[in-house]
Amino acid sequence: MSEPSTPVATPRIWEVGALCRAIADALESRFNPVAVRGEITGFSRASSGHCYFSVKDANGQLRCAMFRRSASLLDFSPRDGELVELRGRIGVYEARGDLQFIVESMQRAGQGALFEQFLRLKAQLEREGLFDATRKRPLPLQPRGIGLVTSPGAAALHDVVTALRRRVPHIPVVLVPALVQGPAAPQSLIAALSKLYLLAQAGQGSETDLAQNPAIDVILLVRGGGSMEDLWAFNDEQLARTIVQSPVPLICGVGHETDFTIADFCADLRAPTPTAAAELVAQPREVWLGALGLLAGRLADGLQRQLDVRHQRLDQAAARLGRPSGLVARQQMQLARLAQRMRHGLLLKMQWLAQTQQALEADLPAKLHRRLALHADRLDRAALRLQLLDPRLVLQRGYALLTDTQGQAVTSVCQAQPGDALRATLADGAVDVTVVQPRLL
Repeated sequence: MSEPSTPVATPRIWEVGALCRAIADALESRFNPVAVRGEITGFSRASSGHCYFSVKDANGQLRCAMFRRSASLLDFSPRDGELVELRGRIGVYEARGDLQFIVESMQRAGQGALFEQFLRLKAQLEREGLFDATRKRPLPLQPRGIGLVTSPGAAALHDVVTALRRRVPHIPVVLVPALVQGPAAPQSLIAALSKLYLLAQAGQGSETDLAQNPAIDVILLVRGGGSMEDLWAFNDEQLARTIVQSPVPLICGVGHETDFTIADFCADLRAPTPTAAAELVAQPREVWLGALGLLAGRLADGLQRQLDVRHQRLDQAAARLGRPSGLVARQQMQLARLAQRMRHGLLLKMQWLAQTQQALEADLPAKLHRRLALHADRLDRAALRLQLLDPRLVLQRGYALLTDTQGQAVTSVCQAQPGDALRATLADGAVDVTVVQPRLL
């Protein structure tokens, strides 16, 4: 007798959209928020500003979307093959049933530690004065020779050589190859620079040294663009100290315009690209030839003007030397003119004095009469004022002048006592009076 079979559970039948939403809800509740690290692949930026790409590693791949608002906050341009750290939310794109990662922030993987190391070294060297602008030297206008340190297989070498060959094909270039990436790159760059330093110092010596060694007046340290890890060799402390020991101006052209390394701050000048570094030390030959032609023309014009002036002076000297009588005649004519001017001036002066004397003689009686009349008038006015002050005029109006027996004027009743003898002087004589009783008004 067989055992009864176990009933099979009938699975629930889902709507496609509902199942996608359920899976999305399960992922949302279990995983989010999510941080993931991986390598970018298939990166593209839509015209709307949204970014679409995938991140992968050796074991898997995840489709990602980064919307415009989050993408606008990026401080670098993501590229395929770049290792990044992403933060965001995992979910399901229901329209296609695809698993996708909505990225809210992105940064280069490992950039934090490397960047902190870069900032620490930069601050240390800055405190030591390696970046001081006062130690930066100007570039020579026309170097006798150019030293070049870069990788012989790099595109930067082709760019620099092309620019130098186009602009200054007559200036010799000394290439000292070196590694520009990897753990051994810093020591390779230091060795190459040290070799160029010896050549530059030898080129600054005597003519014998110049015959044996090329004169190097400027050094170019260049490399093409890359990630921070690719350019890390140029953030080496020992390389920075070697750069500041350069006996001639040194230009650093590493990476693209947005890339900065410790070597850029230590160099005498930083160029945004290797090609720009070459152009900074390579004034086009046509410019110098044009300037030389202009100077030659100015020299020729100046020389011709000087010759003309000398010819004129020579002709004048020859004329004076050949006819001395002419000089004597000119001097006699000048003397006659001066004598005539003196006689004429003396005559004019005498005429002016005579006219002045006549004018004074004609005007003297009138002035004397006016002066006498003025003084007579002043005298009459003074006599009238003096006459008005005569006390006799006052006595004629009925007043009397009282005096005591000593002839002193009595002007107050307090000076008179009963029985005092007084004299009253009137307009036509005097009367003796005796005081009976003084009365105050």
